[in-house]
Amino acid sequence: MRLYNVMEPKRTPPLLRAWMLFTWCFAFLISVVSWALHRRMGADPKRFSERLGRGAPQSKDTVVWFHAASLGEVMQIAPLAQHLAQSEQTQVLVTTTTATGADWVAKQMPFATHRFAPIDTPAAIRRFLDGWSISAAIFVEGDLWPRLLEGLRKRDVPRVLLNARHSRTRARFPAVFGVLLSGFSVVTCRSEPVAKGMLALGLSADNVHVMPDLRLTVPKLAVSSDALSTLTRAVGTRPVWLAASTHPADEEAVLTAQQTVLEVCPDALLILAPRHPNRALPLLKQAQSLALGTAQRSLGQGVSDATQIYIADTFGELGTFFKLAPIAFLGGSFGQEGGHNPYEPAHFETAIVHGPHVKNFVDAYEALHLSNATVQVQGPESLGQVIVSLLQDDQAKAMGQAGLAFVENAKQGTLSYANLIATVLKRT
Repeated sequence: MRLYNVMEPKRTPPLLRAWMLFTWCFAFLISVVSWALHRRMGADPKRFSERLGRGAPQSKDTVVWFHAASLGEVMQIAPLAQHLAQSEQTQVLVTTTTATGADWVAKQMPFATHRFAPIDTPAAIRRFLDGWSISAAIFVEGDLWPRLLEGLRKRDVPRVLLNARHSRTRARFPAVFGVLLSGFSVVTCRSEPVAKGMLALGLSADNVHVMPDLRLTVPKLAVSSDALSTLTRAVGTRPVWLAASTHPADEEAVLTAQQTVLEVCPDALLILAPRHPNRALPLLKQAQSLALGTAQRSLGQGVSDATQIYIADTFGELGTFFKLAPIAFLGGSFGQEGGHNPYEPAHFETAIVHGPHVKNFVDAYEALHLSNATVQVQGPESLGQVIVSLLQDDQAKAMGQAGLAFVENAKQGTLSYANLIATVLKRT
């Protein structure tokens, strides 16, 4: 007998019936397309069979299965998965759809077994579910496939959705997601509005929980003490701000903003860390066309008195730059990228500035804004004045302290999530 409140499956909407028919009729074509995508992302060709549902071990020991589509999702569950592996004495299976996610699991989650997620065709799903003895299926943020969920339902496997966020697709197709989520034992939501949306789909209030953003449990970025010491000496007492994870739509605004800042603070330094290091050359040309003194980190160039823009085109050093700079503009927020994770700079007591387009992290930015840790600029033209204002008073320090307090208060998230999942496991 089930001891948790699980709704009976609803009547299947036409769109889901169409998907079931499509994946049955065109399973071979889906496999061919999946093979092409697997090769394009640079994944090991020998591991493609995992996407067809193969690759289960001979052992029939039970596993707690986490599915995280890509790197951003899988990073969220590492502390939680490790805690459950130890506290529940259970094996952990992690599936991803991307090769970057697979590589990260291999390096950062040695306690877990990784497989590529099966494609949503009848044979692949059957092989996958027959090959593993799954005690609970835990999905991170989304990536919910109809055949897979139907297979889990038929096998009476408890399903959990963690860290649900705003979703235009879910809002557009409520009948479909009402069916997909109807059998879930637990759905955790980042905010009350998301939870209300879940309840509107017909989910039981007993199964919907508002929890701290799971991304708050991700460890803070690494800092190189040697690099930080060198940069601190080079910068000295100069005003410094950081533009982190920028994209082309952000970069013209950032360079123009630095010109505005220099009019008021002639010795100010901008550290410009593009999301993709190959943007360094275009950035160098843009900065030079504006007669801005520029140095490039990947070439071994340091910060001198003449450096007005320091292009930080290296990997794995963002934590060091957050530690150095009291103010950070987060990129991806003027273009269509949807913004980047604001919890990363908040860990370093860094004041956060961003543009209006942060759809990927709406709940995070709203929570930090309510804590007075962020400032939103409506357009690129106002970025420079906002930075000048923050450099000239104590507001940046207060914002940084507020952001750090916010993330520190949420550090118990891993234990809260683990207790919730442990309850599901015990009731199975």
